[in-house]
Amino acid sequence: MKNTFNSFALFVLSVASLILLFALSGCSVITPSANAQSIKPKVALGNAELHTHELANELFAAMRPDRNYRFAVAGFVPVDTFKPNAEHQGPLMLLGQQLEQGLITEAVKRGFIATDYKAANSITITENSDRILTRDIAQLNPVQRVDFFITGTITHQQQGAVVNARVINARTKDVVAAATKFFPGDIFWQTEQVTTRGGKLYRIENPSDGATL
Repeated sequence: MKNTFNSFALFVLSVASLILLFALSGCSVITPSANAQSIKPKVALGNAELHTHELANELFAAMRPDRNYRFAVAGFVPVDTFKPNAEHQGPLMLLGQQLEQGLITEAVKRGFIATDYKAANSITITENSDRILTRDIAQLNPVQRVDFFITGTITHQQQGAVVNARVINARTKDVVAAATKFFPGDIFWQTEQVTTRGGKLYRIENPSDGATL
């Protein structure tokens, strides 16, 4: 009888020990997860180069580089006006210039010859800098051979912009290649709380709503 009681007590003690062990193990697993959920990771800025690279992949997918042809990349412009608006101070105000400069790089990396029509005939030396790029027509070569233009339009949306790029035959004006890509609004800066749209100021309350100031 005594041996039976001792065996039962040992069994109960073993079960209690196992329950305590599982409880402690559960705490060690649950606690870090709860702490991890309370720490919100910082949202990193988007990568303008990566988005430009992906756009170029689609744009040049069906084209083979030929050293006999020269490409000129022009700035990308708003789809509604076809010209930049200096008063537009949204987070993607530099997107048109970035696309122009980025696609020059992407075209050259793929073996195409990109003509920089803003390169002056000589270097301008100032007290603080030396430069070869200019917008002064008097310093540019009036006759430049270009076989294809690379350009496109930007359609702004609340959380970014849709970019439509194209390669245009300079002689026939035929579009020989095209691509479309969405660029998020935070590739240059974190999402702004105040932006402009249609000449009016808007405060961004959340990703899906905006209230007029």
